Amino acid sequence: MDLTAADHRIPLSDGNTIPVLGLGTYSEPKLTPKGTCKTSVKIAIDTGYRHIDGAYIYKNEHEVGEAIREKMAEGKVKREDIFYCGKLWATNLEPERVRPCLERTLNVLQLDYVDLYIIEVPMAFKPGDEVYPRDENGKWLYHKSNLCATWEALEACKDAGLVKSLGVSNFNRRQLELILKKPGLKYKPVCNQVECHPYFTQPKLRKFCQQHDIVIVAYSPLGTSRNPTWVNTSSPPLLKDELLNSLGKKYNKSAAQVALRFNIQRGVVVIPKSSNPHRIKENFQIFDFSLTEEEMKNVEALNKNIRLVEMLMWCDHPEYPFHEEY
Repeated sequence: MDLTAADHRIPLSDGNTIPVLGLGTYSEPKLTPKGTCKTSVKIAIDTGYRHIDGAYIYKNEHEVGEAIREKMAEGKVKREDIFYCGKLWATNLEPERVRPCLERTLNVLQLDYVDLYIIEVPMAFKPGDEVYPRDENGKWLYHKSNLCATWEALEACKDAGLVKSLGVSNFNRRQLELILKKPGLKYKPVCNQVECHPYFTQPKLRKFCQQHDIVIVAYSPLGTSRNPTWVNTSSPPLLKDELLNSLGKKYNKSAAQVALRFNIQRGVVVIPKSSNPHRIKENFQIFDFSLTEEEMKNVEALNKNIRLVEMLMWCDHPEYPFHEEY
């Protein structure tokens, strides 16, 4: 697999392709100044990124759309050069809500289609426009998931030309099998976007996905921010790891670049999030070196099987994905 800065797309099972490196655009809406995301996406496109990962609930899709359209107007990129992934949130898993939700994303982006649209979590919440629905006592308002029905509504969106490829996120093996074994399945999920990095390498889920031609897209490929409200901070910070830093010295790279290279070299797509121009550029410089087979094995052996993003606030949901081993 010869990945270069100019061409680093890998095939998806539906005949489309996905760039192995993308820019994640999540940031705490309350803490992020307006325009931050737009600037980041423009810097990323100028650097050579062609894959942008976003979501309606990040509240910044309009900035992503503006950045892409400005770069298209400049002649820097054409629409078909850009790969945009949008997400269907938990309050919109009822089949009749799926297409309007995707159309709202297209409307906000001012694009005719997205390249990939994924179910963000397998857990359904009370349908509606309240992103995090709770009752007056602060208890989460859940809804019964019917992932197969949601999937059929997504298939209809693909048939309508609103999206090129369909995928999922945070699904475990059982939940993937629900869809893969669905009678009359028209399109298989092309990807499963999950947490994946040298301290959480996902060996079993990755093997299962490989067997079914499902690409793993790694969120938090550099670990995560250490925000204790939603991150398990019991695991040491990945970027301080001794092995990653010593490999970095050998190749004149940072620990972050080594962690990203590890994943793309084994066919895992990475979507590191940053709004720091220096780091956006640094995260892209991973196509001019490669790790040896032994180094790949050594990094793989760092796996602590500790999940940083546990979503424990929803662990009593019947479709909570992380009770099972994988």
